[in-house]
Amino acid sequence: MTRVPILMYHSVTDSPNDETRPLAVRPADFAEQLAYLGAQGFTPLTLAQLVAVANDTSGRAMPARPVVVTFDDGYADFHAEALPVLQRHGFPATVFLTSGWVEDAGEEAAGRPLDAMLTWSQVREAVSCGIEIGGHSHSHPQLDQLPGAELRQELRHNKALVEDRIGRPVTTMAYPYGYSSARVRREVRAAGYVAACAVANDLSATGDDVLAMPRLTIARGTTMNMFRRAVEGRAVPLIYLRERLLTKGYAVVRRTRYGLRRVRGHV
Repeated sequence: MTRVPILMYHSVTDSPNDETRPLAVRPADFAEQLAYLGAQGFTPLTLAQLVAVANDTSGRAMPARPVVVTFDDGYADFHAEALPVLQRHGFPATVFLTSGWVEDAGEEAAGRPLDAMLTWSQVREAVSCGIEIGGHSHSHPQLDQLPGAELRQELRHNKALVEDRIGRPVTTMAYPYGYSSARVRREVRAAGYVAACAVANDLSATGDDVLAMPRLTIARGTTMNMFRRAVEGRAVPLIYLRERLLTKGYAVVRRTRYGLRRVRGHV
């Protein structure tokens, strides 16, 4: 069984704002992390490439040490800071894009971006550099709390809009905040996605639900020692103990909220 670290980044900057600071990785740290992966013989894949290799539809064998680098939301610093480092190290990546947050979204603008975001021209430039663009909803809501019609609109409009703007199919996505449910995953598949990422803070493995692939959070407080242990699969539950406990607790709260909304007829 191959275990794959799928890394979840957000912002890469030395100057984050208060809202993005906890998840904003310093560019120097990001460069050191990629250098470590390269030196240790990891083979970088996009998420779509990983799924294709795992399903034996790509014509290539699974590398001995695959790794997937992903970014959520679509912050402008991906173009300014992360993309040059990725190119320097020969790494592809997957950017899960919130279409309503794009800087020049115009009439399609939706939700509340947390910082400066990519423009559509920068998104297309990233694609030309080997970056996969995936979906991340249109307005970044908590998908598992939405009524059916709103859920379908968030998923399908995001996918269609991104495909139209980049001229390529969008086959993968990530859940905003990492939240999903069986109902959400059914709608994700119906929208035409073949794979989707949660968070879960674990390595992905053969046999995992392809619509709830776990990732490892890489944040401002992730030291190189933590990073090395996480990607090597050593003591992952201990590294992410706090995050896992919070996730489990909040899952109970979310199920209760959704159940109450159903009783009240809001869903």
